[in-house]
Amino acid sequence: MKKFKNVYVIGIDHGYGNMKTANCCFPTGIMRSDTEPTFISDLLCWNGKYYSIGVGHKEFTADKFTDEDYYVLTLAAIAREINRERVTDAAVFIAAGLPLTWVSEQRAEFKKYLLQHGEVSYTFRNVDYHIQIVGAEVYPQGFAAVAEKLGDFKGVNMLCDIGNGTMNLLRIVNSKPDAQRMFTEKYGTHQCALQIREQMMKLHHATLDDAIITEILKKGTADIDGKYLDTVVKTAKEYTTGIFRRLREHEYDSKLMKLYVVGGGGCLIRNFADFDASRVIVNEDICATAKGYEYMALVTLNRNGGVV
Repeated sequence: MKKFKNVYVIGIDHGYGNMKTANCCFPTGIMRSDTEPTFISDLLCWNGKYYSIGVGHKEFTADKFTDEDYYVLTLAAIAREINRERVTDAAVFIAAGLPLTWVSEQRAEFKKYLLQHGEVSYTFRNVDYHIQIVGAEVYPQGFAAVAEKLGDFKGVNMLCDIGNGTMNLLRIVNSKPDAQRMFTEKYGTHQCALQIREQMMKLHHATLDDAIITEILKKGTADIDGKYLDTVVKTAKEYTTGIFRRLREHEYDSKLMKLYVVGGGGCLIRNFADFDASRVIVNEDICATAKGYEYMALVTLNRNGGVV
C-alpha cells in the first residue's frame, strides 16, 4: 500500500487461485449466506449478507465482473491492507490488472465494476470499515511485476507470468515491451492440479486434498505415501515441460534470450523444471504484481497532476 496525498493507493492482484496485495495473500474463495455461518474467522458482512472469505474455490471465468464475488473479495483485500495502518476510514484508489491480451478489451468494464460504489461500509473480522473509492485503474498483469525494473531488461527477454488460471507471455527487447508479441493462454497452475487429480485417481484410485497438492507444488514434497508423491512429482514435471513447449511455440529460445518468471506458478519451475539458472530468473515474490500495480498507479497519478 502506498500513500498519495490523503489517498491510500492499494494494488490488488485478482487471481483465480489467490487474491494478492502488496502485503497479504489469501485464497480466492467466497461463500455467501443469509445467516451468520458457524465459522467466522474471515467473515465479511456487507449489504445484509454474510461472506466467508477464502472458503471454497472460485471457478475460472474469463470475465471477472460478471458477479459480485470479486468485488466482495476486493473489499476484504482493502480491509486487510488498511488495517495494517490501524485505519478503518479511508479514501482508496484501487490499482488492479487483467491478463495481457485482455486489458484493452476489458479495462473499461472492470474499472466500472471496481467503481460501482463510491462509498462502502462493511465489517470484516469484526472490525467496521468505511471507505471512499475515489478512483481505479487497470494495468497489464505480469508486466506490472517488472515495470519498475524495466531498465534491467537489456537484450531480448521473455516474461512469463504463471497464475492459477492463465499464463501470460510478453517479449521485452532492450527495456521495451513488444505489444505484437504478447500472449495469454489458459495454462495456469489449476490445469496442473487437474492433471494431478486425474493421475491420482487413475493410478491409485485416491483423491488428494487440494491443500496437499498446493503444498507439494510450493515445496516439492509433503508427508504422504512415497508412491503418491512420485505420481504428483512426475505429473508436475510433465506440466512444466508443457510450459516450456508453449514458450518455444511463441519463439522462446534459451540461447538467444533470458526468461523471467513471475506469478505463483514460478515455484513449479523452481521445483520441477530442468533449466539453466543463469538464463532463467524466477521471482518468488507472489505479491510482486500487486506491488507493481501500486508503482504504476503512482506514475499515473503524478502524470495526471494528482487528479484521481
